[in-house]
Amino acid sequence: MKHLTLIPTPISEDLPLEPVALEKLRADGLSDDVGLLVEEHKVARQRWLKWGLPREAIDRFELYNEHTQVERIPALIAEMKRGKRFYLMSDAGLPAFCDPGQKLVSACHDAGLQVTATPFPNSIALAVALSGFEHREFHFAGFLPANADERKSALERLSRIPQTLIVMDTPYRMQALLKDLEASALKRRSMFVACELNQPTEQLYRGSISELRAQLESAGKKEFILLVDTIASAK
Repeated sequence: MKHLTLIPTPISEDLPLEPVALEKLRADGLSDDVGLLVEEHKVARQRWLKWGLPREAIDRFELYNEHTQVERIPALIAEMKRGKRFYLMSDAGLPAFCDPGQKLVSACHDAGLQVTATPFPNSIALAVALSGFEHREFHFAGFLPANADERKSALERLSRIPQTLIVMDTPYRMQALLKDLEASALKRRSMFVACELNQPTEQLYRGSISELRAQLESAGKKEFILLVDTIASAK
């Protein structure tokens, strides 16, 4: 069960909501075991009605933004632990990407609660949002060199960058990348691996490099994006 689902919304008010997100909100909007978190009531109400979603659900909107996040997060985590699911929508764009939802996503990971999102076309931004890592500034490292020595040098250079790092590689090199990270100066920092984003087989992993290697040891070949946090892992 996914405890928190991010609902990316169109930047333009004139555009329709993505079909999968629309169907999920239509099916769950009136359910007692589902909460609807919105950034601002007026904007959310206008868009909700424009998308043709049930008017009755508007009374169930709960405010989650930069002003309410500190007081709301502990209660939301407690409700999710009791089995309630939540949808998180910002006024426009991808929740948790340069958005207060980042702290809620991070709290979910820390509590062992599962997070996902309805389809979003940019895998990099989606992986950043689903990681819950601080990303006021981040560095996109792209695909690392295939050559072993060049790869080692690239990881050494990245270890000196004090920002959240985004790394990509081919599916058959995921295990090698994790092994190289464990042997690098980055090994003390928390990491996040997003596999098969936007697919039924999507899996998210967050923790220390040793935890990720153990969890992904038998994962096989998967499309993935890896993020390295700005801070050291607690483990």
